[in-house]
Amino acid sequence: MAGGWAKDGAVQEQIDASVEEGIQRVRSRMMKGESAKVCEECGDMIPQARREALPGVQYCVQCQAELELNEITTSAINRRGSKDSQLR
Repeated sequence: MAGGWAKDGAVQEQIDASVEEGIQRVRSRMMKGESAKVCEECGDMIPQARREALPGVQYCVQCQAELELNEITTSAINRRGSKDSQLR
């Protein structure tokens, strides 16, 4: 059931678009290529098991964890356009 100017299924289309955007964002950040043997941040050796498990890895576990803590993971797009979603 649609309300106002929205067509039937509009809410589900917005949900699907948000999920697809999230998937694309994660895929674009996935590592590719040859793994480094030495961490680019601290210079420590990256274990062979980590290099095999994550192709293209460039950081040791500790440095990668610190980088991920510092990243902003929120989207600036307000798909719903509702007042509630603008308050976050």
